[in-house]
Amino acid sequence: MVDQRDAIPGVGTAPDAPEEPERYDWPELVAGLNRYLRLGATPVGLKMLDTVAEMEAIERIRRPEGQLMLDQIIAQARWNGWTLGVTGDDLGAQCAAPVGLLPTVDGGRLPTLVQWRESTNMSGVWFGSDEDAIAHQQAMDVLPSGRYEALAVSPLTSGRLDPPDICLIYATPGQMIILINGLQFHGYRKFEFSVVGESACADSWGRALKTGEPSLSIPCFAERRFGGVQDDELLMAIPPRYLPKAIDGMAKLSRNGLRYPIAPLGIQADPAQSLARSYGGR
Repeated sequence: MVDQRDAIPGVGTAPDAPEEPERYDWPELVAGLNRYLRLGATPVGLKMLDTVAEMEAIERIRRPEGQLMLDQIIAQARWNGWTLGVTGDDLGAQCAAPVGLLPTVDGGRLPTLVQWRESTNMSGVWFGSDEDAIAHQQAMDVLPSGRYEALAVSPLTSGRLDPPDICLIYATPGQMIILINGLQFHGYRKFEFSVVGESACADSWGRALKTGEPSLSIPCFAERRFGGVQDDELLMAIPPRYLPKAIDGMAKLSRNGLRYPIAPLGIQADPAQSLARSYGGR
């Protein structure tokens, strides 16, 4: 059975999302992220592409050697600074499904989306029964198959995916909460994120692409094993239109003395003086 969410066409845009700017200054945006977050790795963009020809036309595009995980492709972009393009044939099914690159017709190496939703491959490995494994597959957020033929990833500063559909930011929990605080400074909203467990990395891409909203995930075992994600890193998949808002919010917080790194006061110190600096007489 195909989840009704699979019928959602294309890349999502949340109703209350910030407006898309006329142009993005990618070096300045990344400089802003680094100014307020001191990121350890390069933020990258991911863009869905209608055709393979569109992917091949991107400047300095690389193709993977052999079948890889999308985690590995993204890692090569953020650690090596490369621009890479893939089709479903370059990926495993668990990576191809969330980004809509499974085939629509049965008979190839990869399953169709319907078959993938019913897969029991993880039964006895990550889950205790076939029913649990299928429930996991059903819970994953995905783009519909057949809409796109390829995708590309590239460092944001390259400007080669202008604009990408989503930006991928790897950060520590301390950095990530400041980023979220920046998003909430104007037009406050409560963000709610979900966790599917294993495959959480892929689910975060699919959720952000489908909904058009920021999606925070705890990188899973596979992303850490194959994608080189560090033990203290979280992943934010975020549409680019949110970045100017987040950076502006973090600038306001910084002027209020609320910035990263967060200096610990001490577990036995009286917080009154610190609170007075932030809140005054309130």
